[in-house]
Amino acid sequence: MNEEIRVDSVSKKEMYEEILPQIKALVYGEGDIISNMANMSAALKQVFGFFWVGFYRVIDDKLVLGPYQGSIACTHIEYGKGVCGTCWKEKKTIIVPDVDQFPSHIACSSLSKSEIVVPIISDGEVKAVLDIDSDNLDSFNELDSYYLNILVGYLKF
Repeated sequence: MNEEIRVDSVSKKEMYEEILPQIKALVYGEGDIISNMANMSAALKQVFGFFWVGFYRVIDDKLVLGPYQGSIACTHIEYGKGVCGTCWKEKKTIIVPDVDQFPSHIACSSLSKSEIVVPIISDGEVKAVLDIDSDNLDSFNELDSYYLNILVGYLKF
């Protein structure tokens, strides 16, 4: 994959390729999923400067806020509602270039402009989602999807 987006003269692809082994080392051998989600959120926020990075875990019939980095967030999201709930329902990564154009978008912050949500699937079921928001429009693409899907694969439920 070739990606021309540059952040401080380093391409986004190079940033992902550098952070992959670092995050893998952080979570390798650590059995606590909450600790691993917390470290992964912090690493992604620090390296990329995303507006909001965090996890929602499937608990009973809702997505419940888990470890995150960023401003105050919604604590519960219904199945099929908003970007996160839709990701859970469809069991696939969703990229939203402009959150104001997404039907049923849940605005936890008016500063969020674009979003990517990646499902974390184990035994055929969504166990959690990784939610990343940007305060810029059209911040995410297939490159982000590719690498973030690798990263969430490091989490073991």
